[in-house]
Amino acid sequence: MSKQSIAVIAFLLALANAVNAGPHAFITNQLDNTVSVIDTDLQQVVDTIRVTGKPAGVAVNPVKKQIYISTPEGGGFAVMDSKTFKVLRTVRVGGASLGIAVDKAGEQVFVADWYEHSVTVFDTKNFEQTAVISVGKSPSGMTVSPDNKWLYVANRVDDSVSQIDLKKLSIRNTTKVGAHPFGIVVDSKGKRLYTANVESDNVTVLDTRRMKRVATLKVGARPYAVTLAMRDSLLFVTNQDDSTVSAIDTASLKTVAVIDVGDKPEGISTHPDGRFVYVANWFDNSVSVIDAKTLEMVYTINTGEGSRAFGEFISP
Repeated sequence: MSKQSIAVIAFLLALANAVNAGPHAFITNQLDNTVSVIDTDLQQVVDTIRVTGKPAGVAVNPVKKQIYISTPEGGGFAVMDSKTFKVLRTVRVGGASLGIAVDKAGEQVFVADWYEHSVTVFDTKNFEQTAVISVGKSPSGMTVSPDNKWLYVANRVDDSVSQIDLKKLSIRNTTKVGAHPFGIVVDSKGKRLYTANVESDNVTVLDTRRMKRVATLKVGARPYAVTLAMRDSLLFVTNQDDSTVSAIDTASLKTVAVIDVGDKPEGISTHPDGRFVYVANWFDNSVSVIDAKTLEMVYTINTGEGSRAFGEFISP
């Protein structure tokens, strides 16, 4: 083989590694039946993957290097390789899967079943069902505590959040929040939980130790999802009907900015650097990128039709 050929091969391998280096944002395009993969260094889509069943929710498993995509009309979820972006398999759940999460050890996947009012648990070795936990009506957003002890589930129709003991796989507590909670997030110390309440246009702040309400924060119209940035000092909330994102100081619990994004913002997640926040815009078929330091939108990335990306959708 000539030196020129070796050089070309080396260049192509380096290019391939650069494309797959990450972090990547995995954006479900529900109306397209696709997932857009965004390279967060390039701020552009580098691949589009076919996932049937109206993909909606996203969970990242950095331990197994996998992405889990819920498919509400496919009766389960898809398993994707986070490096090659290939769909490895699909898993049946039943009902209508929406919210999806993974534990910190990368050993369990949790799927919220909207119609069965339950959370189904699967192992990540063989994707066998290990438990079904009854929760409130229409479970949606879910998140796992940093210490891997608790799974929190927003029960939309019940206006509540359930706290599930991950050792016992049973409910420890259920707490009332605002009207129709959907997206939720817990801080990096596991002390505070935030819920976006779609029908009451507010966010509930809970003390996780006692699962008691700390505050109720007014935001924009039909808040959908939440994320934390800048070392948990800022909470960002997507306001669907206002096409904005509210930025809230978590120390004072005051709104410090309202940022215009794309039309009908839904899913929101924070880059591992803690600074850049990615927002999926349903009507605009795009993702808006917010600089949490300047509180300004800095990029718009075209994706697919009906971008939703519900969950924690950015790989480390």
